[in-house]
Amino acid sequence: MNNITARLSVMMFLQFFIWGGWFVTLGTYLAGTLSANGGQIAMAFSTQSWGAIIAPFIIGMIADRFFNAERILGVLHLVGAVLLYMMYQAADFTTFYPYVLGYMIAYMPTLALVNSVSFGQMQDPSKEFGKIRVWGTVGWIVAGLVISYVFSWDARDAIAQGALRNTFMLCAIASLLLGLFSFTLPATPPKGKGQAASLGEALGTDALSLLKNRNFLVFFASSVLICIPLAFYYQNANPFLTEIGVENATGKMTLGQVSEVLFMLALPIFLNKFGIKKTLVLGMLAWVIRYVLFAYGNADEGVVLLLMGIALHGLCYDFFFVSGQIYTDSKAGPNIKSAAQGLITLATYGVGMLVGFWVAGQITDAYIVADGHNWENVWMFPAGFAAVVLVLFLVFFKSEKVSTDD
Repeated sequence: MNNITARLSVMMFLQFFIWGGWFVTLGTYLAGTLSANGGQIAMAFSTQSWGAIIAPFIIGMIADRFFNAERILGVLHLVGAVLLYMMYQAADFTTFYPYVLGYMIAYMPTLALVNSVSFGQMQDPSKEFGKIRVWGTVGWIVAGLVISYVFSWDARDAIAQGALRNTFMLCAIASLLLGLFSFTLPATPPKGKGQAASLGEALGTDALSLLKNRNFLVFFASSVLICIPLAFYYQNANPFLTEIGVENATGKMTLGQVSEVLFMLALPIFLNKFGIKKTLVLGMLAWVIRYVLFAYGNADEGVVLLLMGIALHGLCYDFFFVSGQIYTDSKAGPNIKSAAQGLITLATYGVGMLVGFWVAGQITDAYIVADGHNWENVWMFPAGFAAVVLVLFLVFFKSEKVSTDD
């Protein structure tokens, strides 16, 4: 591993350590510590989507035109460190919500920025990006293991004592470190610097020109739609496992990130051997299978089905979302690469997840029963929805070869 690769790997590790260190247990924290109701919890999760919707404009206005991507990354994470500390100190949901909203507005643009910094140092992203991005997954895993097995902040007694509040302090420290570290990263100057910019270019909306390409339009629409079933996993998986009696649910869920590491390493092989369409199709098919496994699994003899469903997370995420980032980079011109990454962030974590969190809440509430939820019916909805998206993608997306040349 050369020096640049090592630095980019540290960047990715901290980027996703921060996110995994508080977001997975957010619902549990809000309900158990701040006594938030279901509507308030949905509001908190939706801040991710609002941040992602705003992100392309921040990236388009700044990263592609005026300042180096690594410098913007550093500033945003320093701001994020302050906001995470304020979340740590918040005593109730009313105080907490403005900080989590502000934090997500600052954090979500950094997902596109770390990609831009990485792609800017690569000759062949389809072969090189996975080896860097995998360290983000490792960071997410380490965060979960530290919370569950080192500090036991998610144990039932610890939750009652408010120990989950410490996750925000942990992540504030990590955000401070990444903010400072970002200024040491390889320079990633704006590709469009010094060029006359229209209003559309300044706002980053020129990346919308990519939608004129039929294949990219189909991919973009599929990205939005597949995030509806994705939201079910983020919002419901941990409460589902806990409710049906699976012990150490948070720790077991890190199996999904372990599989993500393995599939991340396999992604370049699949992309180069089978092409972008088959890779994306396999990712969507995994969503269908995973939710069927959740529907029919249980905490006793069916726990193996649940573990298999969790383990499919790597295939679900890497083969659709990471390969989608590579595909987006290959379709964007040199002046709009950052804006294009911001656009796909908007499609997935923004519009798709915003709708998805709302739908997941409606479906979950519709199947409340005396002793909890009818989880079989809850999980069959995203399974069926993902199957429909898969069929539409198969019909309308034409096979093509990914090229990473500017």
